[in-house]
Amino acid sequence: MALVVQKFGGTSVGSVERIQAVAQRVQQTVAAGHQVAVVVSAMGKTTDGLVKLANEISESPSRREMDMLLSTGEQVSIALLTMALHSLGQAAISLTGAQVGIVTEADHSRARILDIRTERLQRHLDEGKVVVVAGFQGVSPSSDFEITTLGRGGSDTSAVALAAALGASKCEIYTDVPGILTTDPRLVPEAQLMAAITCDEMLELASLGAKVLHPRAVEIARNYGVPLVVRSSWTDEPGTYVEAPARHPKSLDGLELVHPVDAIEFDTDQAKVALLRIPDRPGVAARLFGEMAAQRLNVDLIIQSIHEGNTNDIAFTVVRANLPQAEAVAAAIAPVLRGNIADSSQAEIFVDQRVAKVSIVGAGMIGRPGVAARMFSTLAAAGVNIQMISTSEVKVSCTVQIDQCDRAINALCQAFQVTCSPLKSEPPSPVATSMPDVRGAVLDLKQVQVAMRQVPDLPGMAAQIFERLATAGVSVDMIIQSQRCRLVGGQPTRDIAFTVAQAEAAQAQSVVASAAAELGCGAVAVNRAIAKVSVVGLGMINRPGVAARMFAALAQQQINIQMIATSEIKISCLVSEADGLKALKAVHGAFQLNGATEMAASA
Repeated sequence: MALVVQKFGGTSVGSVERIQAVAQRVQQTVAAGHQVAVVVSAMGKTTDGLVKLANEISESPSRREMDMLLSTGEQVSIALLTMALHSLGQAAISLTGAQVGIVTEADHSRARILDIRTERLQRHLDEGKVVVVAGFQGVSPSSDFEITTLGRGGSDTSAVALAAALGASKCEIYTDVPGILTTDPRLVPEAQLMAAITCDEMLELASLGAKVLHPRAVEIARNYGVPLVVRSSWTDEPGTYVEAPARHPKSLDGLELVHPVDAIEFDTDQAKVALLRIPDRPGVAARLFGEMAAQRLNVDLIIQSIHEGNTNDIAFTVVRANLPQAEAVAAAIAPVLRGNIADSSQAEIFVDQRVAKVSIVGAGMIGRPGVAARMFSTLAAAGVNIQMISTSEVKVSCTVQIDQCDRAINALCQAFQVTCSPLKSEPPSPVATSMPDVRGAVLDLKQVQVAMRQVPDLPGMAAQIFERLATAGVSVDMIIQSQRCRLVGGQPTRDIAFTVAQAEAAQAQSVVASAAAELGCGAVAVNRAIAKVSVVGLGMINRPGVAARMFAALAQQQINIQMIATSEIKISCLVSEADGLKALKAVHGAFQLNGATEMAASA
């Protein structure tokens, strides 16, 4: 007998008829021989209605009272669903988050789960009952037993955390879409259903803005080896299978507050090529990396910084053995890229074969603004200067001088309490077989670019900037440090640019403006008219030409790329806000996500 956790969202329980349909589906699962725990959200727009009521009563209701109010929505749902199960003759009991033993931080409206005390829940399951649990909520560990809520996506988080605590065979997420699609079908009607996806890919997509699953839920699934299935509430179609890593025994203590970093990775077989002062116009990146792909040269990190005048810089890394060939390609194509720009005489190619890449890795860094800052400050304290920075949701990578690599690794292992960084030697998963280059594409129209000019090129400068942002609670997404170095008053300087959510833009601007004045930096610029388009896929690892295809698709639409940042499984480009939707459609079509992905994933 397998234990299954099923989660139903607000639309799935939005009416009496829908609650009855959910009850029938749950009973069918029991009839198939399974124990079932069900997590439900508030009915339909109940939460929105409660928020509206609160705002009519008070202009600034306290977070504690909001938790008290909003937690009632789920209690209505669990009681009604349990009644519906009783009417079908199915034994069932409803439990609030507190009753089921979901213990959280005492942080109202955004609490993280510390532990789940499953004794009562397991007892009811062993008695043959379906346990219907209120999602989105828990209770603080203090003697006051404060009701807390988990924030956006809280019911997904509750369900996956329960599945982890109970050792469930899987967690089924029922929603109003057929599963996980290659992109938002409201923006691209040709979006296709994926048969399968890995947790790492889903984590990137969810964190980039794909709304089917919340990143916190995927993070728990990845950390605790919980297989997920995303299915429609309205059909019996299989939906999308989200493959988790192999499950290993792991303490639930501090469930969502585990170490944010679980490995330090390094690569000493790296060389850097930088093209400085090349034209800032559509097609340049496509031409450069298209030629690299034609020569079967696999590129690792790609960084394009903010433009200066009508020129820009692009830097990338390759394995050291490929440096001569990569340099030759860059040298051959540079005159074509330069064209007739006024400062073409100053354009140059810079290579460095004495670099290493050091990375911190872990799903726990999502939504924790201090993790990247801690990496930078650790490297600064060790006297390690950062040359390049590339970020993703589960990894922050920096290139450093190769003779500083050991020092960087030791310092990071100590700072994040990681004793080693073993190479993964696990066999390929079934999902990885015949994996497509790109699994999905995402458009984010809710980011703002902040640029700091003329930051002194000294160890610790990035650390000081991002520590201040972390202290202010500002979460940073893309981070780019320019390759071009300028002397200002005899001091080498570089530009640093990053993106933040629109809601945090004003605070971020205030923080960096203050930092710039204190640290002797230049001007601070903010660009609100941007869009970020990203592609994600484990299949792009060690496959030359993926980035080139994305850049070519944008160039064909005459879309200029303002910033580029990559990781092993993600490529993100900043473009103008006006070009955002066009860019998404272009890259979605370029990777044949209108049907080819589904076939490849099913192969």
